[in-house]
Amino acid sequence: MARPPASGTQHALRAGDYEAVVASVGATLRSLTYSGRDLVVPFEADEVRPSHRGATLAPWPNRVVDGTYSFGGRDFQLPLTEVARSHALHGLATWLDFEAVDKGPDHVTLAAVIQPQTFYPWRLIVKTTFSLGADGLTQSVTASNESAEPAPWGTGPHPYLVAGDGRVDDWTLELPAAEVLAVTPDRLIPTELVAVDADDPQRFDFRSPRAIGGVELDHAYSGLVRDADGWATVRVTDAAGSGVQMTWDAACPWVQVHTADKPDPAQSRLGLAVEPMTCAPDAFNAPSYDYDAGLIVIEPDASVTASWRIAAID
Repeated sequence: MARPPASGTQHALRAGDYEAVVASVGATLRSLTYSGRDLVVPFEADEVRPSHRGATLAPWPNRVVDGTYSFGGRDFQLPLTEVARSHALHGLATWLDFEAVDKGPDHVTLAAVIQPQTFYPWRLIVKTTFSLGADGLTQSVTASNESAEPAPWGTGPHPYLVAGDGRVDDWTLELPAAEVLAVTPDRLIPTELVAVDADDPQRFDFRSPRAIGGVELDHAYSGLVRDADGWATVRVTDAAGSGVQMTWDAACPWVQVHTADKPDPAQSRLGLAVEPMTCAPDAFNAPSYDYDAGLIVIEPDASVTASWRIAAID
């Protein structure tokens, strides 16, 4: 029997001019193209997923500072998976091998179980559906709490969007967010929520579309402008005006934006990470902050869902 590739079982999807490949490890969007043009930074099937590209983040996105939190009157210590900064990064599901429970030419539903552990003692069923259509690729994530006690929860995706040729520096960003979460420069620990034009608007304020240039970002935004249906949209375009947009529903009041700066110039700023999130960074320590971090608490036998979509801009 042939060995599986490093990223797990491959699920190829197609609808019209869109094609996608979803890998089972981490329920990962490994590639997405429109008329042959990359909309996300891809990676190879037999490659260990780099930089969380396309992963589904659960039961928390982003960081839990120092890996410590308290919930239900108990204190917990998570494994430190962001070793350089001593944080617990991007949840427990990113390396789980999700099983396909429904599949068609244009969609796949994957499921995995987050088992009770000493540092997260709740059992959650995580199901995610990737569906291609004329409006792009839509992903929804549903968590169901099969424990006897309420469980803390957060989720989000981790795609690196690609507008066209070149790199992040060459593209234009439209980010309709009024607030940005200030963080410490070394460990990215949240400090306060501020207006995007308060201290350094040239770095943080992209409410009107403008070139990214040399700006470096790894920050969470809130105060999002939404349409009549409650959806927020970020657009990334090239010099010709084509590119990619990401849209998400009201279940995600936050979005992390990261210019993907790396020590190796060949791997740096290949795509713009746009990560809608149901909660803020370090939301498991929400009582420590003077803003609404958005931590979700799922009651026993209850479920919650969040959705987002990636689409081409012609």
